Amino acid sequence: MASKLKALADPARLQMIHLIHQAPAGELCVCDLTNSMQLAQSSVSRHLKILMNAGLLRRQQRGTWAWFSLRPEALRELQQRVFPATD
Repeated sequence: MASKLKALADPARLQMIHLIHQAPAGELCVCDLTNSMQLAQSSVSRHLKILMNAGLLRRQQRGTWAWFSLRPEALRELQQRVFPATD
């Protein structure tokens, strides 16, 4: 759980999660994130790797580009553990 929270503790990574979540198809290409974030491709890739290692994103290779989508089950688990239902 700590690795997930640590991964989300960076403003750039939070913005990436938000952008992917808002994408019409529920996924974005690394090139789209690079353009949207106005960061170098190497910085975007580093942030995406951290989010992947924390288990928050899925990665799919399509030709020369990698596409990223959220892992909803990981985000649900995070929400349930951080904000447990109090019935």
